Amino acid sequence: MSQETHNFQAETKRLLDLMIHSLYSNKDIFLRELISNASDALDKRRFAALTDSTLGEENPHIRLQVDTVTRKLSVSDNGIGMTKEDLMNNLGTIARSGTKEFLDQLSKADTTRPELIGQFGVGFYASFLVANEVTVVSRKAGTTQAHKWVSTGDGTYTVETVEDHAVGTTVTLTLKPAHEEEGVSDYTDTWTLREIVQKYSDFVAYPILTQAKKPSSGEGDEKIVEFEDKTLNSGKAIWMRTEKDVPDEEYNQFYRHITHDWTDPAGRVLTKIEGTIEARGLLFIPAKAPRDLFRPDVARPGVQLYIKRIFILDECTELLPNYFRFIKGVVDAEDLPLNVSREVLQSNSQVRVIKRQLVKKTVEFLAKKLSDDRTAYESLWKEFGAVIKEGLIRSPEKNEKVYDLVLGTSLSKTGTFMSLKEYVDAMKPGQEAIYYLTSPSLELALNSPHLEAFKAKGIDVLIFTDPVDEMWLQDSDGFAEKKFVAADGSDVKLPETEGEKPKADAEESKAAFGDLLAAVRASLTEEVKDVRISDRLTSSAACLISDKGDMTPQMERLMRMSGQSLPKTKRVLELNATHPAVLKLQARGKADKDSTEFKDLAALLYGQALLAEGGQLENPAAFAKLVTELMARA
Repeated sequence: MSQETHNFQAETKRLLDLMIHSLYSNKDIFLRELISNASDALDKRRFAALTDSTLGEENPHIRLQVDTVTRKLSVSDNGIGMTKEDLMNNLGTIARSGTKEFLDQLSKADTTRPELIGQFGVGFYASFLVANEVTVVSRKAGTTQAHKWVSTGDGTYTVETVEDHAVGTTVTLTLKPAHEEEGVSDYTDTWTLREIVQKYSDFVAYPILTQAKKPSSGEGDEKIVEFEDKTLNSGKAIWMRTEKDVPDEEYNQFYRHITHDWTDPAGRVLTKIEGTIEARGLLFIPAKAPRDLFRPDVARPGVQLYIKRIFILDECTELLPNYFRFIKGVVDAEDLPLNVSREVLQSNSQVRVIKRQLVKKTVEFLAKKLSDDRTAYESLWKEFGAVIKEGLIRSPEKNEKVYDLVLGTSLSKTGTFMSLKEYVDAMKPGQEAIYYLTSPSLELALNSPHLEAFKAKGIDVLIFTDPVDEMWLQDSDGFAEKKFVAADGSDVKLPETEGEKPKADAEESKAAFGDLLAAVRASLTEEVKDVRISDRLTSSAACLISDKGDMTPQMERLMRMSGQSLPKTKRVLELNATHPAVLKLQARGKADKDSTEFKDLAALLYGQALLAEGGQLENPAAFAKLVTELMARA
């Protein structure tokens, strides 16, 4: 048959123009695309052989051949092959590589370049990024004739019949010169090919072999040396195998391979999705938190996206919520296109199904770890608990199941963790709330005056010390039909315990200390919004509480740390009516409530209440001077 010349389909020519003008910087992806096509062809031949044994092949493989003299790279396979019509349909149109809408998106790249996974993923046409000419020779399994397709990317291609070609397809690229600034590597270098294959195609199920021809370095007539086949890929997609068939050490080795973390993971989560979509996931829980875990702006998500065992993306944020950003692993989807974009990932229903399944399996794994291996779970919680609790902040990603994973430090069992369920199960008769206290540190919390009444009544309090705690606790509607109540809030109503002596009622306290409260309120008008007699203090003289609806000091501190300018929130000062210091202050007030000594004592009570909860004095030097002067007077 004589050579025939044809024009590309109009949209294909547009795509070639975009390619040739170097729209994309990552030229290496062309090899991933060609290997992916070859793998598909081998799959098709294997499936065809199920119904026609004459089409089978005992040694399916993909071979890369380079010639340093002619600067040619060939990618060949012994897959299903193509007829002349297949060549024209598959290579002359955008039958499998994209759509008109995709091209329209690319054409806008001069103003707002679309972020495409792997930088493009448009299949065979990527070859023109690195080649001046592309030749495809193919013979369909079950036929005797082969055909050759040739194009320089100028808008036309030729097709002709050729002899002596085995079943399968060979794509030969006449390579452009290597150009570092333009991102064109030397693709005749076998080490370069090895790196690309191991990055993008290491888990392709078929062996990827390489041969190289280059001049010998000996003296005399130049000779061509041909190297024997070397396998570039491992071919072991560990997530495709059943868990019982994979030793722990092999899983750990794979974890080290994808994370470069030489500490064995604390656990792994395997999941398989079947039905309308198919996907597999292999996730790892690290043993230690990375240093950038609490900086979401720089922390790298750890889930890699594969499609049919072809590497697509190293940092796929769409597959797990941000509160699981410490998890590492891979997800392999069967039905997503290689040219999937960020925008498609964000809106794709299949991705949402995969994400839901990954989250479900991860929460189940952590919950089982909590029940089966408490020590190991507590170690994980110390590393990642602060991040996991972000999943309870009111947002589209809020996950009620995370409540089952939360641990707080128990007041009654000092220094030990307690889950929310354990707290509720151990609640006192008549207790209707889960009492908690947020604090900058455990030591401050355990010595907080706010907890004195709880200690006296034997009522437990959960202590939380992470910055995120203030946000999720305020957002929460409760757990197990019990609301969360802050121990330092104004709405604490503790149940009476058996044998407890009745306290003087509010009217009696108001009558006995009304003058003192009014005088202290007048003296501290710039610092507090109100002064009251406390029913929560037993040994401390005073404490500060947040009135209902007011911003807590912890939340105020967080917002100031984020750079927000806030007005000062005045709080309520509570006084212990039985404390000697308060009684002395009352006596001084009766003598002269306008005296300097009375005002100094009131300021001293306020300052020590602020320091007791870990707050910061506005003027530490003035407070220190006040303490010194009072000591001198004494």
